[in-house]
Amino acid sequence: MNNINKLIDNLNKEQKEAVLNTEGPNLIVAGAGSGKTRVLTTRVIHIINEKKAWANQILCVTFTNKAAKEMQSRVMNYIKGSSNSVSWLGTFHSISVKFLRRHAEALGYKSNFTILDTDDQKKLVRNIIKSENLDAKKFSPQLILYHIDQWKNKGLLPKDIKNEKSSAILKAVLKVYDIYQKKTKDLNAFDFGDLILFCVKLFEEHKDIRKIYQNNFKYILVDEFQDTNYIQNKWLNLLVNQSENICCVGDDDQSIYSWRGAEIKNFLTFDQIYKNCKIFKLEQNYRSTKNILQTASSLISNNSNRVGKKLWSSAKEGESVKLNCYKTGKEEAQGISDIIEHSLKKKYSLNEVSILVRAIYQTREFEERFLQLGIGYRVLGGIKFYERAEIKDAVSYLRIINQKRDDLALERVIGSPKRGIGESTLKQIYLFAGKNNLCLEDSIMKILEMDDFKPKIKTTLKQLMALIQKWRKVSRNMKHYDLLKLVLDESGYSSMLKNKKDLENENRLENLKELLRAMQDYENLQNFLEHVALATSADQEWEGAKINLMTMHGAKGLEFDVVFLPGWEEGLFPHQKSLEEKGDFALEEERRLAYVGITRAKKEAYISFAMKRAYHGDWMDALPSRFVSEIPDESVEKNEINFDKTVEDFEFNQDNSIEFDEEYRSPGWDRYKKNKFLKWKK
Repeated sequence: MNNINKLIDNLNKEQKEAVLNTEGPNLIVAGAGSGKTRVLTTRVIHIINEKKAWANQILCVTFTNKAAKEMQSRVMNYIKGSSNSVSWLGTFHSISVKFLRRHAEALGYKSNFTILDTDDQKKLVRNIIKSENLDAKKFSPQLILYHIDQWKNKGLLPKDIKNEKSSAILKAVLKVYDIYQKKTKDLNAFDFGDLILFCVKLFEEHKDIRKIYQNNFKYILVDEFQDTNYIQNKWLNLLVNQSENICCVGDDDQSIYSWRGAEIKNFLTFDQIYKNCKIFKLEQNYRSTKNILQTASSLISNNSNRVGKKLWSSAKEGESVKLNCYKTGKEEAQGISDIIEHSLKKKYSLNEVSILVRAIYQTREFEERFLQLGIGYRVLGGIKFYERAEIKDAVSYLRIINQKRDDLALERVIGSPKRGIGESTLKQIYLFAGKNNLCLEDSIMKILEMDDFKPKIKTTLKQLMALIQKWRKVSRNMKHYDLLKLVLDESGYSSMLKNKKDLENENRLENLKELLRAMQDYENLQNFLEHVALATSADQEWEGAKINLMTMHGAKGLEFDVVFLPGWEEGLFPHQKSLEEKGDFALEEERRLAYVGITRAKKEAYISFAMKRAYHGDWMDALPSRFVSEIPDESVEKNEINFDKTVEDFEFNQDNSIEFDEEYRSPGWDRYKKNKFLKWKK
């Protein structure tokens, strides 16, 4: 009890108000580094401690498994006893899985459904493209899945989409979507988009089920609310009961994921939907120096679509934000590496230094420079652990053992290791399955009974089917990680890697060992398989002292002692393609991205741009980003190179071209017109 009182007493005035006002709809506008996770966690602890609700009567939604794990750990530190574990704390997807496992039958599915990953989806769509004789060049799986995902984010199943005015391409995509949904149902499977969408359908179509959860959840708390999309917001609204005890935490100034479907209007209109809403603003920043905050706050104040707040800190003024101009992108990489090598390495661990770019291709010049100097670095955002081929192979074995209708897993198992079974045999099995409405495994068993396979294929498939059935049987009494060891040995998969001794296969074996270690953290096979399906890129761990290279999008939620923000040039940042597609809406999102980038820095921030940059093989002259002119002079230190000329300093000719002094002039500029690259000047 004393510990909890002390926890609350240690909050600042605004944080305390946000924690103690538990009733009714609340919106907590939490600036970068203002302790929002602490507030959200303390609020949960306070609700349980004051016996306003049992732990299992609180629904707490986060955006990553890592955040959920951290919150659960903090709660359990203060509220002792396993009964006080917040069982409904997790991501939208993981909580949706729990709903669907309980009520799958109400939607016509079985409770042991499979969750399809991206590769499974592509394979399924590719098969549909073939069967429908669609042009594979015109209809790529990526294009079709993009549209399917967009529809699902808007809560639309094929029957909900009106296509009278659609193009021929969209009509064809819609037909694929319809077949795709029927196929996933036949497989007793959901994809990621289905998990939330089908929960919404469940609650809309079965009011009795919805009522169970509305009565149970006395309090709903949502983290990173600015990142929710339409279907996630609807999911939340359906679970709110008459008391409207919903508390959403987030920062409208950090809404940077519209390309994933996030809708900032969910945040901006929250107080219009919930009329008695109380708004709490957390403006005291505990992360950055005053100069860094002043720079970020001045920049973001140029946005009009925001709740409005101004970050402040009781910390020191700190170092001025450095604003550097370089002649070329290559010189920018050299200049930044020199600062790290000669100044920062003495003061900070390289793990605490990060270079944040707008586009991932910008990392190349930095990588080459760091290799030259022998400085360690990591590019964050590479292949995730669970997306590596050998891991997917191993997981496919576990998936088919867990659920025999998982055709996509079985197809991968048949080919890993290679067993001499090609496309023609798979086609034979799929055709038989389609005609007889059977899953792949049952089809193989029937064709074996009918003796319709060639002798060699018959022997191979008979052995594989016997092994799968044996593994399924032993899985009931064997630990899931011991089961995988057995599978890897008996399937010949381990031998395949061991027999070909090279670095790549050694790494694959090490990855499989790591997988076996990871499995021990999960209670059973189904829990582990759910974790694999729901794992996110933000959950990876880092080792060794290395500079971090990543996109600004990828850096959200992270913090570093020193942050470099290169490439602040018109067309690159703000990004020209975004501006052309979405105009002012995109400009505000790009500015929010700049705000996110600056506020990742705790002690030092460096912003830079180049006067010339190589792009697609051509040298392009560049102008400083408009964001540079929005940064206050008093918090910034400019380097000795003259970069004060911005687009306003140049005269437009009648044909909208620009005349430059010799210092600025280059043939590249002749291609730029006022209404294109410099469209914002209008």
